[in-house]
Amino acid sequence: MVADGTVHDAAWFDALVREHGAAVHRYLLRRIGASGRDEAEDLAADVLTVAWRRRDDVPDGAELPWLYRTAGFVLANHRRKGRPVPVADVPDEVDDADPAVLAVEDAQVRAVLAALGARDRQILLLHAWEGLTGAALAEVLGISRGGADAALSRARARLREVWAALDA
Repeated sequence: MVADGTVHDAAWFDALVREHGAAVHRYLLRRIGASGRDEAEDLAADVLTVAWRRRDDVPDGAELPWLYRTAGFVLANHRRKGRPVPVADVPDEVDDADPAVLAVEDAQVRAVLAALGARDRQILLLHAWEGLTGAALAEVLGISRGGADAALSRARARLREVWAALDA
């Protein structure tokens, strides 16, 4: 039971998995690539295992940002283990209308994202691909809401600068 009296039991966890499991898997798959589909599934299972073990730490109403932040840590640990993680691959099953896929396929977008720092890229992708703003973005980044808003604003400004420089 968490501080506000909410019970994070098996039923809570089942609902968490049903509601957010696919989003966590997509988050990881976008960062690993289609050739790492099995790895993304394994890492998503690891994230959900952490959520079960630390269920009393998962904030009610902010479950998905907590899961994204945890997924970032799980992925970073996975990468530190020295396993190859292909990032340039596009998923085999492409939804031509998905802006995230269109962005990955666009060479100029890839070049601009590659020219940004890792933090700016993370912030922009969390905002554009995962749809996070405000408090949810702050939760994933582990900073205040004001800090997240400022970081997003700075990342957008640097994106505009890099885009303009590439166009010139």
